Amino acid sequence: MSLRTPRRQAPTAAELGPHYKWIALSNTTLGLLIATINSSIVLIALPDIFKGINLNPLKPENTSYLLWMMTGFLVVTAVLVVSFGRLGDMFGRARMYNIGFLIFTVSSVFLAITWFDGTAAALWLIGWRVVQGIGGAFLMANSSAILTDAFPPEQRGLALGINGVAAIGGSFLGLLIGGVLAPINWHLIFLVSVPFGLVGTVWAYLKLHDTGVRRKSTMDWWGNLTFGLGLVGILVGITYAIAPYKDSQMAWGRPFVLFCLIGGAALLVVFAVVETRVANPLFDLSLFNNSSFLFGNIANFAANIGRGGLQFILIIWLQGIWLPQHGYDYSRTPLWAGIYMVPITIGFLLTAPVSGMLSDRLGTKYFTTIGSLITAGTFFALIAIPVDFAYPVFAIILLINGVGMGLFMSPNRAEVMNSLPAHARGSGAGMMTTFQNAAMVLSIGVFFSLLIAGLSTHLPAALQGGLTANGVSASSASEVSNLPTVAVLFAAFLGYNPVKELLGGQINGLPASAQENLTGLKFFPHLISEPFADGLNAAFTFAIVCCLIAAIASLFTGKDRAQTLRSPHTETVGEELVAASAGLSVGVDVERTETDQPRRT
Repeated sequence: MSLRTPRRQAPTAAELGPHYKWIALSNTTLGLLIATINSSIVLIALPDIFKGINLNPLKPENTSYLLWMMTGFLVVTAVLVVSFGRLGDMFGRARMYNIGFLIFTVSSVFLAITWFDGTAAALWLIGWRVVQGIGGAFLMANSSAILTDAFPPEQRGLALGINGVAAIGGSFLGLLIGGVLAPINWHLIFLVSVPFGLVGTVWAYLKLHDTGVRRKSTMDWWGNLTFGLGLVGILVGITYAIAPYKDSQMAWGRPFVLFCLIGGAALLVVFAVVETRVANPLFDLSLFNNSSFLFGNIANFAANIGRGGLQFILIIWLQGIWLPQHGYDYSRTPLWAGIYMVPITIGFLLTAPVSGMLSDRLGTKYFTTIGSLITAGTFFALIAIPVDFAYPVFAIILLINGVGMGLFMSPNRAEVMNSLPAHARGSGAGMMTTFQNAAMVLSIGVFFSLLIAGLSTHLPAALQGGLTANGVSASSASEVSNLPTVAVLFAAFLGYNPVKELLGGQINGLPASAQENLTGLKFFPHLISEPFADGLNAAFTFAIVCCLIAAIASLFTGKDRAQTLRSPHTETVGEELVAASAGLSVGVDVERTETDQPRRT
């Protein structure tokens, strides 16, 4: 008869000491920061990337490469975060998070060492961006759950708020970092993540522990298959819908796009049916019986649709119109676009941690509702200002927009995460991130579609008249003015000289004065300003509606005032930070409910 060695129980967060939760917060914040920086760093660096690999993204045969470089990372993370959150619930959130850090770092290395060019280089970059997205999905799916396990309920808003700063702030910091590094050498935009990834991977492996509840279960393969294929279908359909098709400005009526959208929607219906019939569903639909989880995710989804395409609109506005009008050469506009968008990040950094901390004590409802209304107000303001705005006014609007997003984001994340039972935090966080990332891709498609629809009404006539007035033949001007509107938008988005790109070799036959005028910094911005305003109004009106939906949904979450969760023996945040720095434990509350007991390993 052999004696069995008793299994050691996984340590609780309290048993790991007062330092542990701050270690978890700092490491997950680093992970989310580099993941979200890399989700946007490519956007601002696209001109240098395509020049570096000797590929013209404005040629029709290369449009798909451009689209996938823009949205591939978001599509992959949106599809996989729920599955990876579920794996965290089953096998340990810290373990899955560590795997994500490793995958992310390795993929960054392979992206940085791209040595060939042309279509082969484009496919290489897209492929490794997909792998990088897989690593990012592991990080995003498990970071919120790790924090929710590590922090007591009365401090989760603060922790998720700081984490949220990384999640949203990183997407804007990526624009700035990409604008600085890409002109030096585009390889640097991927290489910059490698040292942080190596440190984060080793740090997470050594210091992070699985302190939450694990539930032994089987993977829902049919749910994973139907959900993954359904969501991929819809997101791919949206991605290709903004490209031109035959004589249409967009491809919403293209058979392939319709097949993706309808087929994807049908598979998601099948997925919903499957989830009601399997023992361990990927989406625990019973979680939606909780009003905080249901309406919190509705608000999250609506808010991200409203703001997801904002980066693209602002980049086009700044790079294609405002910066050239104010003397910035097209080759310099990507960097300065990132710099001039910094006020959004500042506003977010000012309010996200504070709103998260205050919502721990005062409840989340008023912060999320007011934040959504403030954001809606800034979209009204962006409609009201002229296309050639005064920058101080524009900067104030962006700052207030960041304030509104900060007021909403941290309390919303805390509300959703606090509503989850301990065993479902990984999958619940994955569901929340799926809604967020899917909304971002949907938002890009909707914003571009509305902008293209607004531009296409008046832009062809404006181009025809402006070109013929400067000596371009009527036939050539007609040919250029009938090009897809998205080609003009992509040229502006990529920081190219739009007229030079559209006319190509035809411009060489014109008098020197006409060439100088057509390719100068004033002609195109002045020409496009009025049509662009129509597109802006449509896109920002849509954003206003989304923000109002988020505000209404937020009213149905939580209670009027949060119950006091703190134990009389639990120290304040300030006391704990002091205790952590001094290596002391001050009144640590080690009580856990039965549902919070970790399973034995």
